[in-house]
Amino acid sequence: MKHLSPIMLAGTGSDVGKSLIATGLCRIFRQDGYSPAPFKAQNMALNSYATPDGFEIGRAQAVQAEAAGIPCSTDMNPILLKPSGEHTSQVVLNGKPVGNRNAYEYFRKEGREELRTLVHEAFDRLASRFNPIVMEGAGSISEINLKDSDLVNMPMARYADADVILVADIDRGGVFASAYGSIMLQDEEDRRRIKGIIVNKFRGDMRLFESGRRLMEDVCGVPVLGVVPYAPDIHIEEEDSVALGLKATGMARDKVNIAIVLLRHISNFTDFNVLERNPDVNLFYTNNVDDIQQADIIIIPGSKSTLSDLCELRRNGLAQAILRARREGKTVIGICGGYQIMGMEICDPEGIEGSIESLPGLGLLPTRTILESDKVTRQVQFRFLDSDAPCKGYEIHNGRTVREADSRPLNSINDDGRTDGCIADDRCFGSYIHGLLDNPTVIDFLLQPYLKEKSGKDFDYTAYKEEQYNLLAAHLRKHIDIDRLYSIMGRK
Repeated sequence: MKHLSPIMLAGTGSDVGKSLIATGLCRIFRQDGYSPAPFKAQNMALNSYATPDGFEIGRAQAVQAEAAGIPCSTDMNPILLKPSGEHTSQVVLNGKPVGNRNAYEYFRKEGREELRTLVHEAFDRLASRFNPIVMEGAGSISEINLKDSDLVNMPMARYADADVILVADIDRGGVFASAYGSIMLQDEEDRRRIKGIIVNKFRGDMRLFESGRRLMEDVCGVPVLGVVPYAPDIHIEEEDSVALGLKATGMARDKVNIAIVLLRHISNFTDFNVLERNPDVNLFYTNNVDDIQQADIIIIPGSKSTLSDLCELRRNGLAQAILRARREGKTVIGICGGYQIMGMEICDPEGIEGSIESLPGLGLLPTRTILESDKVTRQVQFRFLDSDAPCKGYEIHNGRTVREADSRPLNSINDDGRTDGCIADDRCFGSYIHGLLDNPTVIDFLLQPYLKEKSGKDFDYTAYKEEQYNLLAAHLRKHIDIDRLYSIMGRK
């Protein structure tokens, strides 16, 4: 295949849809016979994923790799920042955590060249194997106060000699000003590198923006390659928790109501995407005590700051509501940090999460957790309870959880005979495994007490995701001038 220059999806701001368009382009290039790979030099997200070799990257790049039809690797996201407080993040380099940094420490100029070398080396390794590289910027490209320390936007595009496509969100308003300002605030070299604009998240009659499209091209001096409308029927895994605001809320009749406890530091909420698609389920996120009381099933999800979230559960009354629901026969389960919260105690002797040395858990499971600096990141295959059906998922956690001697594990790990999780009874259990609820065997067990009979066949989530990637690719082909994009990228 002809070599294509790298392309970078840069944004006028955060949450403009760069990740989604990059995912769709990865699938398009794959469909057209190329071997694409995603790349984001630095990502900030609580939703992460374990690579096949046991390292950690941002979930968006794992999704993009899946759309490209390749295994994910740390070269696709060499720096991951996982917020752990208002001004502090855990820094993950090449898939392994290297400690916490506050924003000032991280973004000051000292030490940035070492990080810049790290991301350049990751890009070079990727570019030697794949064609084209679909790059993604971070936030806005016009944060000129951070220009000297920027690792991910225009400086990375310059290093990669990438063509830049600016993604502008029309739904939030001010699309002309944001596009024009983003371009005009670049220096001359970077301005020339911006080869097109994609207007994203359009609502309404597309014909109403025909004159706007021409005006944007005249004002910005850059062609508009497409105007992409919202596609609410296409479902791609989200990375940012801002997406949770769009999830269904409240109770539904004639369905199993599942409440995901909306923790302040919630992570890996993609654990519940399969349940959300189940026609028998009404799944919603909440921090409302009444919702917890009315739900059939309560799930405590993963957390980046487990002790802090446990404190908040007690402060806002949700801990008492969860315990009351359990006494009333409702199902309560926990995943990762939620599993730790359900135990008898969480200890943090090394101060991994801060100054709190220990807290009693909710006491729903006979387990005790010690937080440790070494992070576990691995993909796993396992058996759920006594079932012989193959299951798979992944682990990302700081901490070791010990069950009391007479308690029962939830899962058996296939490769080394380890056990995972703990089950008190059919309506109370927890596990470290993300993706636990992607497996039909586990979903059937969870829903069985609330369904008179199983409806339909097992939901094939892998096939569903493939269908969604193809639908996204078709959507972008319809609304973006892909031939012109190829022309831009084919200059070498």
